[in-house]
Parts: sequence; structure tokens; C-alpha cells
Amino acid sequence: MAPLLQVTNISKSFPGVQALKDVSFTLHPSSVHVLCGENGAGKSTLVKIINGIYYPDDGDIYVLGKKVHINHPLEARRLKISMIFQELDYVENFTVEQSLFLGEEPVTRYGRIDWKTIRRDTIRLLDQEGLPYAPNTRLKDLSLSDIQMLEILKAVSLDAKIILMDEPTSAITDKEIQRLFNKIHDLRNKGVGIIYISHKLDEISQIADEISVLRDGVLVDTKPAHEFNKDLIISKMVGRKIENVYPKRKHRTPGETIFELEGLTNKPRFRDVSLHARRGEIIGISGLVGAGRTEVARSVFGLDPITSGSIKIYGKKVRIRDVPDAINNKIAMLSEDRKRFGLVLERNVKENVSLPVLEMFFKNGLNMARFEQQTVKQMCKKLNVKTPNLATLVRTLSGGNQQKVVIAKWLLKNQDILILDEPTRGIDVGAKFEIYKLINDLAEQGKAVIMISSEMPELIGVCDRIYVMAGGNITKELERKDFDQETIMKYSAIGMEI
Repeated sequence: MAPLLQVTNISKSFPGVQALKDVSFTLHPSSVHVLCGENGAGKSTLVKIINGIYYPDDGDIYVLGKKVHINHPLEARRLKISMIFQELDYVENFTVEQSLFLGEEPVTRYGRIDWKTIRRDTIRLLDQEGLPYAPNTRLKDLSLSDIQMLEILKAVSLDAKIILMDEPTSAITDKEIQRLFNKIHDLRNKGVGIIYISHKLDEISQIADEISVLRDGVLVDTKPAHEFNKDLIISKMVGRKIENVYPKRKHRTPGETIFELEGLTNKPRFRDVSLHARRGEIIGISGLVGAGRTEVARSVFGLDPITSGSIKIYGKKVRIRDVPDAINNKIAMLSEDRKRFGLVLERNVKENVSLPVLEMFFKNGLNMARFEQQTVKQMCKKLNVKTPNLATLVRTLSGGNQQKVVIAKWLLKNQDILILDEPTRGIDVGAKFEIYKLINDLAEQGKAVIMISSEMPELIGVCDRIYVMAGGNITKELERKDFDQETIMKYSAIGMEI
């Protein structure tokens, strides 16, 4: 069967970095071809070239055997190519229907946008996929998971023959992942070819027909999925073996309680939440999307109001009305939506890292530029942030490296209480190991770490205690000796359909 897509000898450079070098790749009909590689390996760059966002420096692209030049995503759509992005770019004030048909709006015979048809087709698509949103709901009122599902719906509704999926499951629930996999199965049966980027090795084994591994912009291996196993994929990705997914834990005796919530409530999002974290302790918060985990973190950090209950730091009640209050009480938060709440995308790496600690770099009103440069450089080196230099705009970095920039700025601030909301979302296995090790190091330094994650193995591998949430309540507290995925899922699903 003739290939749907071929890229031959593709190369692409950005200032200071060779993103792709002489990469050749083939996608067949009715096939899911998975791209693996560390953050910065070139995976997203390759699919963005296919989608017309970037133009290659060298190499050619063929669709159904015909050489094409894709200079814009609209040209890709005309070639029946559609893409789901890892880093969601959306207009907050747009409605669901506006977002679904953006750039593809039907028009009346008078040349005006046909809103009647848009409303009808939106309702049909939402019903078809079982998504419970009204067409006029604004995106700012939806969760990151909701928006990701809409992006998936938009991509598969365009009658594409080639679909590019860049980390499509990074922000959705297990139930939604299974729905996506069923959709992928249907599309494959219809002859559609899918290029699928993922860092989740377990899901790769469920859907891949072929696997290609990129490392440092070079294609190091490509072959049928059944010829790979998990260890081989990891060693090809990182160029070395990673013996354990989680770092070896040192025995720690937690110290005094430094963070405590008593009956914290913000109706209807969550209510009567009580938990505590001690010095040198890593606690996890588990639960399905919509359980209220992120909402609790946002209220603690001053992003959302608290209607009742209290927060105690070192045994003393504190009032947190806004983010400066939280920071002054030695709390830091890494948001699950790093682009929206964690970074200033149009500023460079140095400015983003130094932003919370600018007072460190000024003396008598003068900026100590050299000291700032050296301090930020050391922190980025410690976290292995892959960037051409500190003057690089943070929006040009890969998702994993953007995450490390957010972590770097809070490490410089040296807060006592760290709330990490999905700290490894969209990050490869090698970088995950580095972040887990960093979390352990922070606990050993006497920090209290609160880690929110949708990945149960991650919480089990890293945490000392786990609180499980469902429907805005804490339903169970588990000690390390009692950790078990079935138990966590049982208490995550209380009062909910699975």
C-alpha cells in the first residue's frame, strides 16, 4: 500500500540549536506511528513542519506520493492533515462553537458566517462524542482537560486523512483516554494514518503499529512496534539505561507540621478539606479530573477565594487573599497550566527565572546584571534546562524545558511549602527522573512538598502519604505502607460513575 506521507532528509535549525538533522520518516494508511524521544529531541518540530507551522531548512515532504510545500496550517488542512497540539493555544473568551470552527466557519450565500449551521453542527459533534458542554460555554470556564477534549474533537471532525497527535493524553482522564483510543481504532479502520507523540510508555504499547525514536534531532531507530520493548525504547531515547523509573528513596523522619488546612471550603468546587504536611515530607493528592485537587491548590495560593476554613503555617493561622500573601507566607505553586499561569511567554529564560526574586539582583537601585546572569545560569544547569542561551524566548522551548524554567524560578525563591500541580505533565522519562530526584532533594532540605498528579504510579513511587479526593472532598488518607492503585481508584470514584 502506498504511503500516506513521506518526509525525506528533513533538517531544521533555530538560533543556537539544530532541532532536526537529516530525518526521514514514512506514515502508512491505517497505521499509528509513534514518535518517541526526550524533550527537545525534535518530535514536535517534525510534526509542526508537517503541519506548516515551521518550514524546513532542507528536505522534502510527499503526500500520497506527490511532493508538496506546506507553508501554512491552512495548506495542511487542504491536504487533509490535522493536528492536536500538546501546548494548548486557545482564546479564553471564545465559546465552544467559535473554537471548534475557528478558521473553518461556514458562510451563508451572502458571505456572512452561518451561525445557525455552526450551532447545529456543534451540538451534533458534542452529542456524538458524549461531551457535556453547551455550545455557548466560554473556554475560560472549562478545565484544561475539557479544552484538550475539544481540541481532539476538532481535529478528528475535519475528515483528515493524516492526523498529528502531540501528547493528546497529557491533560485528560483515564476514561477520556480510553474514549480517545477507541476513536483512534475507528480512524485506523477507515484508512487514516496517525502520527502520535507520547512520553507514556504504557499507552504506546496499546496503540502503536510502528515506533520511531528521535534523539538530539536525529532519527536513531524505526521499526514495527512488536520489535520494541519498554527498556529498549528508554535506552534509545536517552542514550543510556535508566534502571529505575523512580530515584532511590532515603529514609526520612518528617519534622514538625509546617502546613495545615482545616475545613477549607470554596463551594461548589470543594468543601471541608483538611490535611497537613510536615517538614521533609512529600504528600500526594490523587483523584479524577474534577475532584477538586487543583481548585484547593489555587485557593491556597490566593488565586481563588476561600469561603470558610483556615490555613495554618507553622501552627499559626494566616489569611491568604491573593498571590503576594501566599508568597510572603513561604508558599510556592507550580500550576498545571504553565503557559497561562507559570510563564511570561514573550520574555526570555533569564527574565522568567529571576522574576520572583528580582530584589536579589538590585543594590541601591542598580541591577547587578552579571550576578543575575550567573545565578540563573547555575540554576538552569542544575535542572538541565535545554536552551541555546538565557536570552532565548521561553515560548520557543519544548514543553518539558518550559516546566523546568517554572521549577527553577521557585527554587531560587527558596520557599518552605511547594505545591506542584502535575509537575511532570508532558515530560519524557529521563526528565521525569530528574524532577523526581529534585523533589526528593527538596524534602531532604526540610521543605514540605504537596504533589498533585493524575498518574497514580508517580504518586506511589514518590510520596510519603497520599490524600485521595472525589467530588470536592477528601475521601481517604493513605500511609506509604498502604499504597495501592486499586485502593486509590476506589476512593477516587466514590459517588461517581466510571
